[in-house]
Amino acid sequence: MSNISDIKVINADALKGDGLGCHAGRDQLEGAARAAGKSDVLDQYAADYPKGPHDQPQSMCPAFGSLRVGLRMRRTATVLSGSACCVYGLTFTSHFYGARRSVGYVPFNSESLVTGKLFEDIREAVFKLADPAQYDAVVIINLCVPTASGVPLQLLPKDINGVRIIGIDVPGFGVPTHAEAKDVLAGAMLRYARTEAEQGPVQAPRNGISDKPTVALVGEMFPVDPVGIGAMLEPLGLAAGPVVPTREWRELYAALDCAVVAGIHPFYTASFREFETAGRAIVGSAPVGHDGTDAWLQAIGNACNVGQAQIDAARNRFLPAIRGALSANPIKGRITLSGYEGSELLVARLLVESGADLRYVGTACPQTVHSAADLDWLNAHGVHVQYRASLEQDLAAMHEFKPDLAIGTTPIVQAAKEARIPGLYFTNLISARPLMGPAGAGSLATVVNTAIANKARFDTMSDFFEGVGTGHTAGVWQESPKDHPEFRTAYRAKMAKLAKARSVEEAI
Repeated sequence: MSNISDIKVINADALKGDGLGCHAGRDQLEGAARAAGKSDVLDQYAADYPKGPHDQPQSMCPAFGSLRVGLRMRRTATVLSGSACCVYGLTFTSHFYGARRSVGYVPFNSESLVTGKLFEDIREAVFKLADPAQYDAVVIINLCVPTASGVPLQLLPKDINGVRIIGIDVPGFGVPTHAEAKDVLAGAMLRYARTEAEQGPVQAPRNGISDKPTVALVGEMFPVDPVGIGAMLEPLGLAAGPVVPTREWRELYAALDCAVVAGIHPFYTASFREFETAGRAIVGSAPVGHDGTDAWLQAIGNACNVGQAQIDAARNRFLPAIRGALSANPIKGRITLSGYEGSELLVARLLVESGADLRYVGTACPQTVHSAADLDWLNAHGVHVQYRASLEQDLAAMHEFKPDLAIGTTPIVQAAKEARIPGLYFTNLISARPLMGPAGAGSLATVVNTAIANKARFDTMSDFFEGVGTGHTAGVWQESPKDHPEFRTAYRAKMAKLAKARSVEEAI
C-alpha cells in the first residue's frame, strides 16, 4: 500500500480563507492547485476549454456534468471527493434530473486533507467498491478543494479485481461549464478503453456488432434522435453507432471502432482527441433542418467514401420530407436564444428554417472548429452568435432586440417574464425534444408558437399586479417599506475598512 506521507503534494494553503477554502477565490484555489502539482491537468483544461473575455459563463457547478455521465452508465460507481456542501448540492441536482443511483462520498476535514488521510480513505473506499460482479468501473471525482490541495487520484490503482479505476479532477476553477465536464469523463473513459483495445480482444457490445460501418455520435441527445439518424444513414450503407457519453463501458469499444465520428455537440475536445488518436475523422454539425441535413449527409458520405449516387439517394429520400415538415409547422415571431447545453446553434438553425426571426444566439460553450459550419450558416442568415456568452450579454440582447419570445436559462426566462416577454427554459422545454431529420423539423413549432401567443397573458398579469411593488417593496405589506440608502452606504464603508485592515495585516 502506498504511503501518502511520502508524496509531497498536499497543499495546506488551499485551506486558508472561508471554511475549507471553497470561497477562497478562483485565483487562490488555482494557485494552490498548481503549487500542489496539478499544473499539467489545469494546463490541459485551459487548452481544451478556452474561456471567453470574462472569467467563465454562468452555469451550474461544472462537476455535475461528469457526475451525470457516471450516473447514467450501467455497472459504474461514481464517488465524489469534495466539501460536504458541494456534494449535497451535486447529489440534489443529480436526483432532480432523474438519477436513480447512489452517489458515493468520501468525507474529510482539514486534518485528514493535509495529512494525506483523505487519499487513504478514498483508496480504501475504492477497494471496497471494486466488485467485478457489480461494476465495470469506479469513477472518483475530485471537486475544488481536493484538487486545490493536490489529492493525487492518479496514484490509485488503474485496475482492482478487473474493475477499472478512473480518477479525474473537475474543479470549478479549471473546467468552465458542466457541459464540458461531460467531456472530461467521457474522454478519460475513451482513453482507457482505447488502451485496452490496443492490447487485445475486448468485450462486444450488448446488442452485437453491426454488419455495416458505423457513425459514432458524440453529444447527449433526445433518445429519438439517434434512431432518426440511423434511418438517414441506412441509404448510405451505414449505421448509427453508440452515443458518447455511452450508457455502458463496452459501448466505448464499439464507438472507437466506428468509420467516422459525428461531432453533434462540437465541444467534446478530449473525446475527439481520443478518436483522432484511434485514426477516426470528425464531422461537425448535425442533420438539422433542410440545409443542415443536406450538408451533413454529404459530409458523412464523403468521409466514408460512399458513392455520390448513394448520397443523392439519401438526400432525395429525406430532404423533401424535412422541407414539408418545416412548411407545415411555421414559426412566426422574433426570438432570442441562449443556453449552456452545447446544442444552441443546432436549435438556432432549426428555428431559422422554421421561419423565426432569430436575432441572437448565446452559448456558454466555446468556439471550436467543429461548429464552424453552423456559425457560418447562422451568420449568413443574419444571426449574431456569442460563444462563451455571459448572463449580461444574454440580457443585453433580449433588451436590445425586444423579442416576442426569449428562450434561455432560468435567469433569462425570469427577466423576460418580468419585462412582459414570454420565456421558455432551454434545457427542459427546447433541448429535450427531437431535433434531427424529419422528426425534428416540426418539433419546436407547437411549443414556441404557444409561448409567443401567451403575450397577452403576461400583459394582463402585469397590469393586474401593477404597483404591488418590486425590489425591497415586493410582497404584501400594511405599509410599503421605505428605502434607506444611507444604511447601504454605511455598510459599504464598513466593509471597505475591514478589507483595508486585512490587506495591511497580510502585508505585515
